[in-house]
Amino acid sequence: MDDDELIASLAGGDDTALRQLFDRNAPWLAARLRKALPSDDVEDVLQETFLAVWKNAGTYQPRGAPAAWLWVIARNQAALLLRKRGPVTQALLDGGGPVSDPAEAAATRTDLDAAAVALGPPGCPDREVWRLMYEEDRPVAEVAELMGVPEGTVKSRAHRARRLLRAALGEVQ
Repeated sequence: MDDDELIASLAGGDDTALRQLFDRNAPWLAARLRKALPSDDVEDVLQETFLAVWKNAGTYQPRGAPAAWLWVIARNQAALLLRKRGPVTQALLDGGGPVSDPAEAAATRTDLDAAAVALGPPGCPDREVWRLMYEEDRPVAEVAELMGVPEGTVKSRAHRARRLLRAALGEVQ
């Protein structure tokens, strides 16, 4: 059964569909949530996410990807958790300074993740340069060595990645 069918079964009262949906989607949701939340909160947000999925399965419209629907719910649950806590001074974005609205920081990180699709599939050269340089904060020389290309190629790919992300973020906002 695909996710659309599982959600339809869940809406029809099949609670085993929730377990299958959870088993299939919780790992990637948790990985994305860890980018914006302290690891202690990820399990709580996952539980709230799948509780909301269970409650709202009847409203699901299979027009897009079910993963997108699940991610929107998870993102909203993360934002609710962070809003309940009030202002914090810790940065939620790698390399960012203090944030006044953690929910906005989580949303910004989510927008950046969505825009990263413009760089191509995971593992492609532009996306790999972006990941190594800006997510792992590695220097150009190290990225060049890891990828087996000259430093100039890394710089060119990084420039192209920034340009593509700027364009994609313009569409997201």
